Amino acid sequence: MSFFRVLLAIFFPPLSIIDKGCGSFLIILLLTICGWVPGVIGALIILNNSNS
Repeated sequence: MSFFRVLLAIFFPPLSIIDKGCGSFLIILLLTICGWVPGVIGALIILNNSNS
């Protein structure tokens, strides 16, 4: 997880995980629409996943 990705996840969560797949992008986009904090948390969890 790079510093740039973490900053991107904080300011615009869907953009930080765009290369993880369409499903992840849509889930984080919906979470961000529902509220900024759930989107950030979801993006950081996906970025921190060691199976990527």
